[in-house]
Order: sequence, then structure tokens, then C-alpha cells
Amino acid sequence: MKKFFKNYLKRNPKVDNSTMLGIYCLVIVISGVFGWIYEFIFYYFNSGMKSFYWRGSNFLPWINIYAIGAILIILLTFKKRRNPLYVFTVSVIATGILEYIGGWILENLMNVKCWDYTKEILSFGNINGYVCIRSVLIFGIFSLVLMYILLPLCFYIAKKMKKKHFLILSYTICAIFLIDEIYNLVFARLFSLPRASSIYQKLGLPYLYFK
Repeated sequence: MKKFFKNYLKRNPKVDNSTMLGIYCLVIVISGVFGWIYEFIFYYFNSGMKSFYWRGSNFLPWINIYAIGAILIILLTFKKRRNPLYVFTVSVIATGILEYIGGWILENLMNVKCWDYTKEILSFGNINGYVCIRSVLIFGIFSLVLMYILLPLCFYIAKKMKKKHFLILSYTICAIFLIDEIYNLVFARLFSLPRASSIYQKLGLPYLYFK
């Protein structure tokens, strides 16, 4: 594993397009789940350590903006991965822009505010509640975890598993999460179907909304 990691930094891993897509699928799932866990823990402390809140809008514990951010970071920094400072700096800027645009679109076009840094702890330097210094610094740290732990681990798994088994595993898991996302984001809205949030609220799970 140590030798593999050194090779990962020195030269581009040799994988075909289908395997690379499978690696992206794993990153999408893991980063979205990781983001859900982070918010699950953070909002417990933000609420005064009185209650855990379900975050995101899906049945599964997964938040799409973290997956989008992870793919964006890989596309912007993979070729410069030997420079951690570059990875961190570009990731801070890119995720800050993504978070601001995402927050603005949700509030102004969809009338939903999923986060509001004016109502959170450690929200210094926030801009219109969409982004703050604490959030982008944490995302910068997460980007280092992504580029130097998660991504090489995914390459390693792809190398060690039979290609057919790896693709079935990665494609299937990602498809399950994306079907969940598409149902709640698109079909439930278009056809007035029950969404994860309404079902979980009826079951007594506390959901956190700012608006």
C-alpha cells in the first residue's frame, strides 16, 4: 500500500475509462456519506448538544453537494496532487464558490434554505449566510483527505479487485444513491409523491430546516 501511494503521487495511475468511472462512483458515494456524517455531528453541537438532526433530502444518509464538491476538487487538482498547498488553496476557493452558488440557487430559485451561517456557531466571515471562513477551511481540510487518502484508496481497490467485480460493486452502489436522489429531487416534486423528509418527520425523526 505504501509503495502504491508513492506511485500514485509520482505518476498517473493506469486505468481505463470504465474503471475510472467506477472510481468516480465510489468517490460520489463516500464523499456524500462523509458529508452527511459531518453535518449530523456538527448540527448536534450547533443545537446545543440536545438533539441529532437528519440532514439532506434523501432516504439514505447522503448529501449531494459534498459529492459534487469532491468531483470538482479532483478535476481541478488531480494533476497538481504532489502539491498539498495547491490542493488546499484551490479547494478552498472552488468549494466556497460552489457553496455560495448552490445556496443562492436553492433560496432564490427553489425557495429552500438548507443552511444559514448567520444562525450557526463559528460563522465568522459569512457572506449572506451562504458561505463562511470556517466552512471553506473545513472543506479545504476535507480535500486533503480526499486527494491523499480516499482517492488513492479507491485506485488501490480497483487494482486489487477483478475489474468485473469492481465495476458491478461501484456502479450498483452509486446507482442506488443516485436513484434515491433523483426520486426525491425530481419525481417526488413532479408527481406529488411522498419525500424522504416528510416520511421521516412522520416517523419522528427531527429534520433541520432554516426556512
